[in-house]
Amino acid sequence: MARRGFFAELQHQAQVADKRRRQQQAAGRASQAERARMDKEAARLHVESRLAEVTARNAALAGALDEIDGLLATTLAVDDYVDLQALMITVKHPPFTPGHLAVPTPDVPPLVYPPEPAYQEPPPPGGLFGAKKKHEQAVQRARAEFEAARQQWHEYAVRMHAEHLAAQQRREQTEAARVMRLAEAKQRYELECGKRDADAAAHNAKLTELINGLAFDVEAAIAQYVDIVLSNSVYPDAFPGTHDDHFDLATRELTLTTTVPPPSSMPTVKEYRYVRAKDEITSSTLSMKEQKDRYASAVFQVAVRTLHEVFEADRSGKIRSITLTVVTHDVSPATGIEATIPLVVAAADRDTFTGFDLANVVPRATLEHLGAALSKAPLDLAPADTSRGVRQRGR
Repeated sequence: MARRGFFAELQHQAQVADKRRRQQQAAGRASQAERARMDKEAARLHVESRLAEVTARNAALAGALDEIDGLLATTLAVDDYVDLQALMITVKHPPFTPGHLAVPTPDVPPLVYPPEPAYQEPPPPGGLFGAKKKHEQAVQRARAEFEAARQQWHEYAVRMHAEHLAAQQRREQTEAARVMRLAEAKQRYELECGKRDADAAAHNAKLTELINGLAFDVEAAIAQYVDIVLSNSVYPDAFPGTHDDHFDLATRELTLTTTVPPPSSMPTVKEYRYVRAKDEITSSTLSMKEQKDRYASAVFQVAVRTLHEVFEADRSGKIRSITLTVVTHDVSPATGIEATIPLVVAAADRDTFTGFDLANVVPRATLEHLGAALSKAPLDLAPADTSRGVRQRGR
């Protein structure tokens, strides 16, 4: 190949440099386009993630509000009676599974010695001169080799015997340890079974005592049954309720206090939305009227719900009437001090209340019909007005 001249080489190198520069520029534009595409995809995924978060938040909010709005309807869908006999425990023990401990240690294979060497006499000499002497020498060598082989065999057999005894001893020790661990596992299993039996027996004995107490109108048994019924009442996480009660056998009246959350615990968000321009999730607030109506409705639903649950669960009619107070604990607007604020004070007798069709009532109207004292503004923590007393229909 002919060599380029000086100026031709300079021109060639300039062309190569220009080509490389164009390639680098093209690669840069391609990588910028790829980065732009990736950034766009990341932005799209981010928006989708935020929108999904908004959807999840709104779904959770709607679920919580529905649960609060359905406090009464939820309990009407179930039977609040508690079958104490069905709570008796029948113990079913799991099988004993010792696993590998149940497998005996394999026996040591029987000891089999190798064949003992046998002496072989060299063949008798022929008639050649000096054959007898050679034969005697051969016999001596054969006997010496035989004795050496027999000594080696004997030493090997002794080692085999010692190793066999050691293996048997190890096997016996392993098997003894296995048997001991198996016995310990069996003992633990029996102790666990015994504890299950004892726990079940104690549980069933208490249930039997409660069942008998209910049958014979024992005051404490009736109160305990009410506790079980009310503890089975499932409230939503957004509006939990707790109960405290006392039963008087002489009057067959249950005095019941139900505690509901304070207004400050109620959801105030109406809806969540995503503002793409600010990349923020914002919320709109429920109107004050919606908040007041929902909290008052929840309080009045709890009152009717509690009366219903007790009367429905008391199939044998042990309880003739209920005096109910629904309260909340919060800072009193009047004193600025933490206080127990009564929101509902009601009384109901069995015959009157069980004649209502609760699926079609308005809880506030039901309580007013019973002559209950009601807070005029539960969200504002206005206490129920008991200045006129609480009347009980049916008395």
